[in-house]
Amino acid sequence: MHDVVIVGAGPVGATLALALAAEDLDIVVVDERGRGEMPRGDRYLALSHGARLIFERVGVWDRLNDAPGAATAITRIDISQAGGFGQMEISAAEQGVPALGHVVSYRALQAALDAALVRSGVGIRRAVAATSVGGTSSYASIELDEPGSEPMLARLAAVADGTGAALSTMTRSRHDYGQVALIAKLWRATPHDGVAYERFTPDGPIALLPRGDHYGLVWTVTPPRAAELLGLAEPAFLSELGRHFGIRTGGFTKVDERRAFPLALEYARSPIGARTVALGNAAQTLHPVAGQGFNIGLRDAWELAEIILDTPRERLGDRAMLEDYLRSRRADRIVGIAFTHGLASVFGNDRALIRWPRGLALTLLDSIPIAKRAFTNAMLFGLH
Repeated sequence: MHDVVIVGAGPVGATLALALAAEDLDIVVVDERGRGEMPRGDRYLALSHGARLIFERVGVWDRLNDAPGAATAITRIDISQAGGFGQMEISAAEQGVPALGHVVSYRALQAALDAALVRSGVGIRRAVAATSVGGTSSYASIELDEPGSEPMLARLAAVADGTGAALSTMTRSRHDYGQVALIAKLWRATPHDGVAYERFTPDGPIALLPRGDHYGLVWTVTPPRAAELLGLAEPAFLSELGRHFGIRTGGFTKVDERRAFPLALEYARSPIGARTVALGNAAQTLHPVAGQGFNIGLRDAWELAEIILDTPRERLGDRAMLEDYLRSRRADRIVGIAFTHGLASVFGNDRALIRWPRGLALTLLDSIPIAKRAFTNAMLFGLH
């Protein structure tokens, strides 16, 4: 019987495996991807400063940061609303960190993690999927899609495959926002200088994330509005976006690769079960506003690794150990879910009655140092 089986070698599962790799534990990672297989397309992830520290600790940050165009530092965040007062600015210098976070290429990050896993010597079963994950008081059982294969047994099964679908006994809740995220590559007339923007507009929140020589656009809108925006010619689209931003960004010159996907909140009522635990998106999939979902998932992996390393082998995966993990993650997880859901509900609403208190909240956060620091620390490092 293995000590820990990790389902999924994406960023969250790989981080957990690397955090445990140097210890005397029998760890196996199960991943659907074949050796060297990477996603066909690329996407970008917003990493907080705390997430960067985790990647430094597991030995992948330098390789990722050295890859050309793989990581772009966020030095300042400009938060404002269209059609109303209120503005907040957060800077790395003010917070005493080299960068508030980074926008990183998913492909480059996955490549760095895959290489680190190979160097670590952790056992990996590739090109195989877990079809069912369950547990008893004595062991976890992981069934695979290999014909004739026996279930894998482990003291603990950690599911970080992005969906948690194999955990059929885990109760999940879902809230459909009735919105989509329109994403694109966006260029403007002047360099971005590492400045990210969050702009609350009548159509919905707009985020601009610096990436290399351009921005990544995330625009939350209704499905009909998304269809309209996707159908606009490039000049008309840029004009419409510029109308919502005014003069804040210096003017947009080019947009490419426009597409949209639906937005929903989905989370496990409890991420733990008999000898099983869900991490990352398998435990909670959040609205992209404020960019917290991926960072919470990485903290899931790091906290679980610390709990595992502090637990005697004979207690790995038992109820007491999993309850310890649940307690360690409860505040950060619940507040993260509530925070992003609240932002999506309140800041995604442009009714006049909401606009004034929203502006007041931004003004107060920006003008009261202790409140601003608490808010920023929660975004950078989570709650513990």
